[in-house]
Amino acid sequence: MIISISSDAEADLAEGYWFYERQSTGLGDYFRSCLIADIESLAYYGGIHEVEYGYHRSLSKRFPFCVYYARGDGMLLVVAVIDARRDPLWIRKRLV
Repeated sequence: MIISISSDAEADLAEGYWFYERQSTGLGDYFRSCLIADIESLAYYGGIHEVEYGYHRSLSKRFPFCVYYARGDGMLLVVAVIDARRDPLWIRKRLV
């Protein structure tokens, strides 16, 4: 399965990276590696996650982040990587 990451999701990853890097040097790199591993696992597990706001939602294993994605014929598009602690109304506006 081919996985694509939208520019919005890339910006989300960069924002998360800098948030954690400011907390502790090197933590941003760990965040990025964990989220990329979570996204890569969607090649095998994509489509089994619950649907929320029209997209499948996968929870990160190490950080409080959700990966929202759409699945098509042999392709998966990551549309957002959002901090799960955000206001649900903000998340809905971002995705809908």
